[in-house]
Amino acid sequence: MGLMKLLTTLAASLIMATSLATAGPNLYDIPLKDIDQKPTSLKPYKGKVILVVNVASQCGLTPQYQALEKLHQRFKAKGFSVLGFPCNDFGAQEPGSNDEIKSFCSSKYQVTFPLFDKLHVKGTSQHPLYSALSGKSSPFPGDVKWNFGKFLIGKNGELLKRFEPRTTPDDEEVIKAIEAAIAAQ
Repeated sequence: MGLMKLLTTLAASLIMATSLATAGPNLYDIPLKDIDQKPTSLKPYKGKVILVVNVASQCGLTPQYQALEKLHQRFKAKGFSVLGFPCNDFGAQEPGSNDEIKSFCSSKYQVTFPLFDKLHVKGTSQHPLYSALSGKSSPFPGDVKWNFGKFLIGKNGELLKRFEPRTTPDDEEVIKAIEAAIAAQ
């Protein structure tokens, strides 16, 4: 009887481990650094709707910072936040240091939404966050195409929607997706 119980427990553990492995990484557990180099993660945003955006200061799409800030202000009281991840992967359009990026964003676009450490969204040095968002096990796989790619994450950490760089933050499709995510239980 003891051996049977042990085998049942081992089988249940194996099934649970397999289902966890196929679910992919928990976005909340991926180590990050904020713009000031302090270790963090997405855990402070658990239970909130977030829009993860790879940003750049010297891109033709850089004016999207203004619309991202308006979006952040419009919905933040309802449990929403824009999260900006500076990236220099496309045309070297984010060459600045974290301090320079932070200064540029606050002075030029009055950005108040959280900014994070500059990272890679593609290639061999791709950050684990972007591996989870755009990798093979993602519901929206495929390389990020340019600066200002957007990923909408629901209150439970589920990737809900992906918006390409030229889809502006104030596009009706983006607004409706955010409103639906906020309204979801």
